[in-house]
Amino acid sequence: MEYKQFVKTYTILGAFILSAALMVSPAAAQRLWRHGIVEAKSDAGFVMMAQKKGFAEKRGLTLEIVQFKGDALALKAMIAGELDSYEGSPGGPMLAVTRGADVKLVGCYWPGLTYAIFTRAEVNSVKELKGKTFGISSPGALPDLFARSVLEANDISANDVQFAAMGSDTDRFRAVSAGLIGAAAASTEFTPMVRDMGLKVLVHAHDVTPNYIRFCTYMPGKVIAERKDDAVAFLAASVEGYRYAMAHRDETIKLAKDVTNAKEDDQRQSFVFDEVLRYNAIDPEMNIPVEKLKWMQDLFIKTETLPGPVNFETFIDAGPRQNALDLLKAQK
Repeated sequence: MEYKQFVKTYTILGAFILSAALMVSPAAAQRLWRHGIVEAKSDAGFVMMAQKKGFAEKRGLTLEIVQFKGDALALKAMIAGELDSYEGSPGGPMLAVTRGADVKLVGCYWPGLTYAIFTRAEVNSVKELKGKTFGISSPGALPDLFARSVLEANDISANDVQFAAMGSDTDRFRAVSAGLIGAAAASTEFTPMVRDMGLKVLVHAHDVTPNYIRFCTYMPGKVIAERKDDAVAFLAASVEGYRYAMAHRDETIKLAKDVTNAKEDDQRQSFVFDEVLRYNAIDPEMNIPVEKLKWMQDLFIKTETLPGPVNFETFIDAGPRQNALDLLKAQK
C-alpha cells in the first residue's frame, strides 16, 4: 500500500473509531442508581417523572426504580445494600436508626398525607372498628403506622383490632369491598370508586393527622460518603421531576396511566393530581419539615412503635439536598 493511501485509510479508520467512541461514551459514563418505591399506582406521574422524562439520565445516572409492596420492605432492601435510596414514611427509618441502622433522611417531597381509612358504607365511626380486622401492607409500613395513629386519636387501643398484612393498597381496598376485612388504610386515589362499591372514606388523614408525613427520601450514610456526586445528581433530578410534574397536569396524569396500564376513563389519576394541589401535599423542593418529624416521633413513642427519641442531628442529612438545589440554581 502506498504511503498516501495508507495515511488516508488510517485517518478514515481513526475517525470512525473516534466517532464510535463518542457515540458510546455518554452511555458508558452513566452510573447506575437503584431507587425503591412503593408499588406504582395513580401517583406514579409524580414518582417516576425524574426517570421517565430523562432528568436522571441528563445528570449521568441510569435510574433503576424498584417497586415494593410496602415501604418497610424497601427499607430492608436498602439496609441490605440492594438500593442506593428509597422513599417512604418516616416511621420505619426512625425505628431503624434507634437500632443502629445506617439510614439518613435527605429530603421530603410528599409532606402531606393523602391517605384514608376505607370501610363499608354502614360504618359511622372509628369506634365501630373495635373487634374488626384492619388491612395494612406490613408491620411498620405507612398503612400500619397511619392506622395506629388514627386509632390512638380516637382513644382506641391497637389491641382492640386485628391487623392483617394484605399487600398493596389495591389488595386492601378490594378486601374491604369483598367484606374480607372491616377497614383498610390506603391511598385516597380510590375515593372516586367508593360510592359504586358500597364503601366510604371513614377518615381522611388531612383531617385527623395533618402533621403526618407521607414520603421522605432516604439513603445509607455510606452511599452519601462514597457516592456524594451521584447522590446530589439523583436529588437534583428528583427535584426537577417533581417541579415538572406539578407544572404539567395532563402529562403527569398520562404518565400515571401509562405506568399502571390504567384505562382511559379511569378517574383516579386526575383525582390524585387535583388532591395534591388542593392540600399542597407535594413539596417539589424536598424541604425537611423537622417539626412534623418530631410530632411523628412523639406519636410513635406514645403508641409504643418507637422505644425512645431519635437523634435528629444524625438521622437528618440536609447536605446532599442543599448541594442539589445549589447545582440547579447554578445551571439556570
